Amino acid sequence: MKGEIREKFKIKRRYFGSIVRAEAGRYIAEYFLAEYGGYSSYLIYNSFGSEASTQGIISALLREGKQVFLPRVEGDKMVAVPYGELKRGAYGIMEPQGQPYSGAIDVTAVPLLAVNGRGFRLGYGGGYYDRFLKDNGTLKVGLGFAFQLTDEFEEDGWDEPLDSFICERGIYYFGKEEEQRRK
Repeated sequence: MKGEIREKFKIKRRYFGSIVRAEAGRYIAEYFLAEYGGYSSYLIYNSFGSEASTQGIISALLREGKQVFLPRVEGDKMVAVPYGELKRGAYGIMEPQGQPYSGAIDVTAVPLLAVNGRGFRLGYGGGYYDRFLKDNGTLKVGLGFAFQLTDEFEEDGWDEPLDSFICERGIYYFGKEEEQRRK
């Protein structure tokens, strides 16, 4: 079931028009920076293919002197590495070189194929982000396009929920962050 949904959203994302995608990407970056730009440290996925672009977010954070880390796959786990020289790594994604960082990270931007109304994401199926985010304490922010918000799938017991999802239409909040906003 999840495999079919993954394929469906890969296709939908692939055929999302480039002009619309670029405009949506600008909105996503603006929303992200307005809501989360005041933190000190970030783990941001290095977008590739049809994913919501993170290049503008990364550039803006670096210009502001923020700590920016990119993920790197090492065996069956994912580590945060300071932004720097990139080399093609697992799955053809450009990954940072250098030593992994083990300190706290304020905000983690997470890629996704889909996200449900409870804040659970459908990723590529490797579980890297779920393992990394478990008991991490970071704010978990999914980035994507409005059509990726769906209730076509149920989460599994090992899935880690997002705190929010940012798309071109705005920010959707889930869990602890939503509870804090209501106070």
